[in-house]
Amino acid sequence: MLYHLLIPLHTIWPIFNVFRYITFRSIYAAVTALLIVLVFGPRFIEKMREIKAGQAIRDDGPKSHLKKQGTPSMGGVLIIGAVLISTLLWANLKNVYVWLVLWVLVSFGAIGLIDDIKKVRFRDPKGLSGRWKLFFQVLISLTFGMVLYRFHLVDSSLSVPFLKDVHPELGPLYLPFIVLVMTGTSNAVNLTDGLDGLAIGPFIVCAAVYTLFAYLSGHAELSRYLLIPHVRGAGELAVLCSALVGAGLGFLWYNAYPAEIFMGDVGSLSLGGALGAVAIIVKQELL
Repeated sequence: MLYHLLIPLHTIWPIFNVFRYITFRSIYAAVTALLIVLVFGPRFIEKMREIKAGQAIRDDGPKSHLKKQGTPSMGGVLIIGAVLISTLLWANLKNVYVWLVLWVLVSFGAIGLIDDIKKVRFRDPKGLSGRWKLFFQVLISLTFGMVLYRFHLVDSSLSVPFLKDVHPELGPLYLPFIVLVMTGTSNAVNLTDGLDGLAIGPFIVCAAVYTLFAYLSGHAELSRYLLIPHVRGAGELAVLCSALVGAGLGFLWYNAYPAEIFMGDVGSLSLGGALGAVAIIVKQELL
């Protein structure tokens, strides 16, 4: 939004030229998301306590986890909100990749939200059945892949890390591969979540790495020099990934030991899905 509002003013005030730079907007996207989570975090946690949206602990888990019963959950809502606001403020909203990843973020988050609401309302630690969660994950991933494939937004070859001349062509098999990557990444974050800072910590590192890859992939000269696939327009995803990093750092402040809140499935599924979507777009699925 700010990009579109302020760029036209550069002819009057040259200082607004800085909004052309992805690096500038990425830094401020991270700072914006960080501040949103830090500022609104305490009120959000208090609200979750008021509605008794506490973490449900499975009976078959370690006994040491039982003390976390009742810790506010659904912190992913705060993360998603911060990422959406920050990205809409700082990203180029004409970029199709940005909208696709935001759609994945919200869609996977909706699955997790239904799961979390079921856990909170019915006090059911199992929440939404795994079969239904997987069904919706596959459906969203398949839709995402079909859009990429139909409009030729990515090619169907793979980039193998450390092997610069190896680019296997998957052809029609690339679509199920997309589904595998996105559902796998989403569920990986989901399975990791549950302990203080356990999921959000590694996620921040991964999001930071993909921020770098998004920027490099979108830069024609740097991608050619580093022998990584060039994806025109993918650089704008660095802004979104930076927002993920900033929101993650802000959430870690409240999720570190002793955790005041957990992200819940609404957070873990959405963050994992978004990370998988970015990996596919920048052609670093195997990273």
